Amino acid sequence: MSSKILSSAIVGLNGEFVEVEVDVLASGLHNFTLVGLPDTSVKESRDRVSSALKNSGFKPPHQCGRITVNLAPADLQKSSPIYDVPIAIGFLISTGQLNFDVKNKLFIGELALDGSVRSINGVLPITLFARESGIKEIYVPEANVEEASIVDGIDIIGVKDLRSLVLHLSGQEVLEPIINRELDTEDNTYNGTLDFKYIKGHEHAKRALEIAAAGGHNVIFHGPPGSGKTLLAKTFVSILPPLTKDEILDITKIYSVAGQLPHDEQMIRTRQFRCPHHSASAVSLIGGGTNPRPGEITLAHRGVLFLDEFAEFPRAVLENLRQPLEDGTVTIARAKTSAEFPANFTLIAAMNPCLCGYATDEQKECTCTPAQIVRYTQKISGPILDRIDMHIDVPRIHVNKLDNDDLAEESASVRQRVEKARLSQEKRFKNSRKINAEMNQIEIKRYCKLDKETKQLLKSAADKLDLSARAYYRMIKLARTIADLEGSEQITKNHIAEALQYRPKV
Repeated sequence: MSSKILSSAIVGLNGEFVEVEVDVLASGLHNFTLVGLPDTSVKESRDRVSSALKNSGFKPPHQCGRITVNLAPADLQKSSPIYDVPIAIGFLISTGQLNFDVKNKLFIGELALDGSVRSINGVLPITLFARESGIKEIYVPEANVEEASIVDGIDIIGVKDLRSLVLHLSGQEVLEPIINRELDTEDNTYNGTLDFKYIKGHEHAKRALEIAAAGGHNVIFHGPPGSGKTLLAKTFVSILPPLTKDEILDITKIYSVAGQLPHDEQMIRTRQFRCPHHSASAVSLIGGGTNPRPGEITLAHRGVLFLDEFAEFPRAVLENLRQPLEDGTVTIARAKTSAEFPANFTLIAAMNPCLCGYATDEQKECTCTPAQIVRYTQKISGPILDRIDMHIDVPRIHVNKLDNDDLAEESASVRQRVEKARLSQEKRFKNSRKINAEMNQIEIKRYCKLDKETKQLLKSAADKLDLSARAYYRMIKLARTIADLEGSEQITKNHIAEALQYRPKV
């Protein structure tokens, strides 16, 4: 007798149906075969399912002759233990130990040897996919119900163990669907300890970060060791606007697939600050693997990717940032599959001006030769620097200023201006979640009109600074953000002039 149970795989960040077909042939020697392009974790389901069935009081597979499990479609790589529960349910149906209507029901979950159901990764994208596909009921591990409860329009049933699930399906003990919870944005504002008011001086750098937060522009800090580059970058998250409901769903999906959701709430409510070490590999930064997984740039989606000691990253690793910085997505292509991940992040980089770090320091003498300085700065390629909108010098702060007890403007005040500028962009792009840094050529032409005098200033500066076509348009987008912060609909000469101040002088 054979049976079909519906489950799901995750391709990139999206779900895809997998039919778990179980066929039991009572005659012949015992054999448990699992086909359908399973990886090692799926192949090991045979042992987990067998022990879970036996320890839950059911007739185990080794007493039932030849068993064949097919995971269809056969050309889709299966790479997660989430098929344990549907395999066990399919086996019980095929052996006559369970009978129920399998229509419009989807099962996922990993089994422990004692029959309990363990938590898995990727529950949120699978639940969203199931709802969009018209599935009425989804059975998820009890530990994942809070994550799945974000999704409405589908009955979500938490499963503690295999035996209670079988009793529910047979109608003996009913498991009630969980109550969906509403998403709100009230608790999404940054509540950490870092604040602009504690940063002494660096008004120019803080102004640049305000513009970057308002328009999503990339920033690089240059300065000697200990000048405050890392502190400025870490404090940047305190002026970012709160996440919208759609952004919460998008980011939570990413962290669900990556297995990095917090255990207490199983939801990402604040913008993420990712800070990989400069020894990070290309795969860890960009994403990849045999079965593509999200990397640091995707985990920083709608948040901040901070690359400290920028010049210490291998050049080949940094070159992988070219396409994501331009497109806001990254496509991981492998021989058997490919996946596209979102990567709309704000890049903040920090580097010293030379090997010893003191080439631009007014107080400490640099010990590097001119050739060493050139070699150090050339570690960052021109195409990468061209994709960074704002180049900021962060000089040493004098000790007298550090000893001053006066507080600067707090992050909350700056964040209010940022939110107001983002609201202008939301109206401009008609709720498409776009921000100024993501404008294409058509949108630049439509929303960034320059008068004759302003256009002449930009052209003159572009000739003197040898701006590329990309840098030219990035300056216009940066000026658009400066105008939004000022509440101006028209981009003026002053906005262009300030934008040009953030280009490298050499």
